[in-house]
Amino acid sequence: MKKIFLLSVMLLFLSGCSSIKDEDLTSIINETINSNVKTLNVSRKGYKYYLPKGLIIRNSDNYNEVISNDKYTFYLYVDIVSYYNNVSFDYKENEEAYYSKMLNYNGKLGYVEINNYKNEQYLIEIMYNYAKIEVIGYEEDINTIVAYLMSIITSITYNDNIISNYLSNGEIISKEENFDIFEIVGSDNYLQFTTDEEVQDEIRDSDYIK
Repeated sequence: MKKIFLLSVMLLFLSGCSSIKDEDLTSIINETINSNVKTLNVSRKGYKYYLPKGLIIRNSDNYNEVISNDKYTFYLYVDIVSYYNNVSFDYKENEEAYYSKMLNYNGKLGYVEINNYKNEQYLIEIMYNYAKIEVIGYEEDINTIVAYLMSIITSITYNDNIISNYLSNGEIISKEENFDIFEIVGSDNYLQFTTDEEVQDEIRDSDYIK
């Protein structure tokens, strides 16, 4: 049933239907985090994740991904160093935010926080299981955006053996050079990972719909 819900969310987002916009945001988050997506179609150094239909990877350096559709650009950051060291995390729900929720599922912690940005747009931040994903979007799209982001970030699966090997061989950049996933942005420091390099070849899942 949960898997059917997630698939329905993705279809609604792609088709532009308004039904999901009327759903309760907390219900969408809870259903998505419990969906247990099994399909992992993107593989990186030490982790894998699920990229839903309709999204393409515009740029990747293994621990920072730029993902987009025809309307928005999403920024994904994965901190395998903090994951490997089991860094502690604490979050206090923000009463002044448009939306703020602590995530705690099967020992994996995180949060969803949405703040007004500018020009009737909102900064949507989701941190979960040592990864973070962000986007700026319009209020009318918040529910569908969150469903998309949650389906990506909750699917992330780590490979302890590979991570241990990279860390022991010094083949990974230091945490200080990575985006700080524990920092709540909510300001003009938003989207610190940017690049002027030419976009790499688009990477699509096998059943991506043009």
